[in-house]
Amino acid sequence: MTESKKKILVIEDDADVLSMLEDFLTYLGYEVTSAVDGLEGLKKVKSGTYDLVITDVAMPYISGVGIISMLKKEFPEVPVIAITGYGYYAEEVAHEKQADKIMSKPFDIKDLQSTIEKLLE
Repeated sequence: MTESKKKILVIEDDADVLSMLEDFLTYLGYEVTSAVDGLEGLKKVKSGTYDLVITDVAMPYISGVGIISMLKKEFPEVPVIAITGYGYYAEEVAHEKQADKIMSKPFDIKDLQSTIEKLLE
């Protein structure tokens, strides 16, 4: 029996970063769903079941911090990776809201891969 693909939701408002993440995660064999802002991300979180969520911290409508907060309240078992280009303060806030891992942009794609593997174990 084959193991079903792990489902990852990526919420990122930067089209280039989103595209890179989609391509990379698909290449690694994950089933990828994406959202271009926090509002769309929130809708997808509520309508689907995901094994892991990767969210940008600073986005329009609903920030990644808002997403993390809601996710940890409603789906505490789902690991969340927060990515940010806004440095220390954004990292602190994401940590406070219980992101499982915070990565600063630009991040190393191999670090992301090993982080995902660890969180999905």
